[in-house]
Amino acid sequence: MRHGERSVLRPSGAWRRLARELSGFGLVGGTCFVLDLLLFQLLYAHAGVEAVAAKALSTVVTTAVAFTGHRLITYGGRPRSAPGRGFALFALTNGTTLLLGLSIIGFVRHGLNQQDALVLQVANVVSIAAGTAIRFVVYRRWVFPAAPPA
Repeated sequence: MRHGERSVLRPSGAWRRLARELSGFGLVGGTCFVLDLLLFQLLYAHAGVEAVAAKALSTVVTTAVAFTGHRLITYGGRPRSAPGRGFALFALTNGTTLLLGLSIIGFVRHGLNQQDALVLQVANVVSIAAGTAIRFVVYRRWVFPAAPPA
């Protein structure tokens, strides 16, 4: 290989950063996913909390864990924005995806009249997957933005 040529097999810096962010997002998200499932199951199936309220509570807890994890792990190398700005956008994004998740759980529980914990847990997983896709795009672009090019 001649000097200045890039290996086809070696990813560029942008691809490496994206891979690192995706792996951090997956680690934090996976942790919060398991925590959400456990809290939802504990609250709904064992503590007798209504399904939509159980989802709201599990999401509030995992949102706090996720912000900390993403700030430190996923996007830790990015510059920090004004203290309240990042968290406000994070909260707005999570509030929006929470409403999406509550809508899905509420539709399955009340619209389809499903009470089975397994059916509601499947709806919970669908709501988490939809919210995750939205959050990755929004976090990367607006909540934890990359430094502008020099």
